[in-house]
Amino acid sequence: MFRKLRTRFLIVNLVTISIIMLAAFAAIYIFTYRNVQSDIYMSLHRIAGMQQPGPDDGHGPRGPGSGGGSSPMDKGPIDPYQPERSVSFKVETDASGQMTGKESVFTMDDELYTNALKEARGIGQDTGRFTLDGSRWIYMTKATGSGKQFIFMDITSQQRILTNLIYTFAAVGLLTLVILYFTSRYFAGRSIAPVREAFEKQKQFIADASHELKTPLTIINTNADVLLANSEDTIRNQAKWLQYIKSETERMTRLTGDLLYLTEMDDARTEMLHSRFNISEAVENIILTMEAVIFEKNLAFDYDIQPGLTVPGNSEQVKQVAMILLDNAVKYANPKGAVHISLHKLNSDVLLSVSNTGEGIAAEHLTRIFDRFYRADTSRARKQGGYGLGLAIAKSIVEQHKGRIYAKSVAGESTTFYVQLPSGNHRL
Repeated sequence: MFRKLRTRFLIVNLVTISIIMLAAFAAIYIFTYRNVQSDIYMSLHRIAGMQQPGPDDGHGPRGPGSGGGSSPMDKGPIDPYQPERSVSFKVETDASGQMTGKESVFTMDDELYTNALKEARGIGQDTGRFTLDGSRWIYMTKATGSGKQFIFMDITSQQRILTNLIYTFAAVGLLTLVILYFTSRYFAGRSIAPVREAFEKQKQFIADASHELKTPLTIINTNADVLLANSEDTIRNQAKWLQYIKSETERMTRLTGDLLYLTEMDDARTEMLHSRFNISEAVENIILTMEAVIFEKNLAFDYDIQPGLTVPGNSEQVKQVAMILLDNAVKYANPKGAVHISLHKLNSDVLLSVSNTGEGIAAEHLTRIFDRFYRADTSRARKQGGYGLGLAIAKSIVEQHKGRIYAKSVAGESTTFYVQLPSGNHRL
């Protein structure tokens, strides 16, 4: 599936870039083509409007085939603006189309004049183009008193510019597409990686949620079967089975409640009411509610709360984070172990830390313990009655408050969870 997605992304990307490149190259070519054609016609009209030197005007010898006598065109000085980059000449004909005169400042054979005139007459239009001896020519005609005047100009160099431009565009376009293909393939894979990871997490989440729901549903179904099998017995005598059903129903209720809460936290449209509150008092309240549980488990407990610290946010949610961390610390502390909680100012932030002595968490699990349903020690977590959602909820709340949550652990010794929340410089 992801390979197809990457391929589609790659194809769409290449097609889009190809269309953009084609449009850009076409625009450049059209602009260049119009400029070249405009230059060609301007040069052709300049040649048509100027007079070229005759045999005795002091401007150098005429080329062979140019004729020894004077023609009606052999008048006046050469135009200083004649474009020397292109070979050009003129041919004059009478009313019947027979050549009566020819002139050019370039040396060329008589056959060229004859063949060029033949090509132009074959086209039969006032202007046109043809290929002669491997060169491209353009011509135009002017009416004279005795016939017509044909003006010819070699445009091979201009046509070569346009042809080379097409070849250059093709080479550059092909090379660019090859580079873009491998570049797009690399970045397509990088772009799809988060999608793949999210999809895999979603699959795992559904599988874990189904597994967690399957156990209580199985217990409920089994106990219901027992009740149905003893339908004539009294409720008092079957209270044990009813208690099992009630207990598992409560576990399912807590599980579905946690799942719904996570969904609400993940919904970006959910707006939380945030206001500045005293986080020192909030954490102290959580400590008071947990003291009895800590005492019952015979754990050493101490805390260090800096008074008067405030943070912007939702006090009930932050209390929930403190409760989750402290509850986990108590549950997973070793027998007669110790639990410590502290709250201090750290630069412009507030840092809450909750630590306990115990087995610790292996390094490979530290990056995943905040995933939903993830438990480093599955058997112990089930015994403690957890689903692996507490830390995921804590992470969602902390991220909603623009903070960060992380853990450090020394295997076999202790584990410490840290919550860093932005506070600004305000104090109560």
